[in-house]
Amino acid sequence: MTEHHPGSINLKMHASDREVKEIQSIFAILDKALVCHVGIVEGGIPYVIPHNFGRLGDELVMHGALGGRLMNHITSGEVICVEVTLLDSLVLARSLFMHSVNYRSVMVFGKGRLIDTDSEKIQALKAISDQLIPGRWEECRQPNQKELNATKVIAIKIESVTAKVNDGMPDDKKDDLDFPVWAGILPLNTVGSEPIRAEDQESSFIPSFEIRDFKRNGIG
Repeated sequence: MTEHHPGSINLKMHASDREVKEIQSIFAILDKALVCHVGIVEGGIPYVIPHNFGRLGDELVMHGALGGRLMNHITSGEVICVEVTLLDSLVLARSLFMHSVNYRSVMVFGKGRLIDTDSEKIQALKAISDQLIPGRWEECRQPNQKELNATKVIAIKIESVTAKVNDGMPDDKKDDLDFPVWAGILPLNTVGSEPIRAEDQESSFIPSFEIRDFKRNGIG
């Protein structure tokens, strides 16, 4: 079991050969993820909530509606857990027991704070937008004052973090090497398909982004 030590940057884990120790490598995994999962406990009941997010230095930023469960919990001062996983490939072995997946994952523990100034809100919202589609913030109409007032934005300080990467080939036992079935890895990527234009938009509008921009989970 991973031990949680607030204030440390790397945590103890069983699979130490998969541990990522360099903080910039950890940030790189976070920056590729489109969605995180936030774990909280409220009234003795655990919740895991998917959320889009951004990163500003050693803080993760998120937004939500005023009065939302997650936003209220985060601003209460309780420690929360944020997790992301990038699934890179399926590892197909000769033995079913040795099948696996190649992945990159990060688990963050920290406390949240409410962002209450418009300038910092805008900076955080831009980071969230850039996490999804870099450059989109500059193209679109940006939030007006009414929208800013109706949106709660929080920052979660990365107080402790653990990261793991698995990127190996099948590790079959010697006795299984002659078993007549294909073994190897099946790469997986998150890619965008052809854009579908909104029905109320003229056909003269051309997306400024390219489909390859959405290849998020590939190695390299």
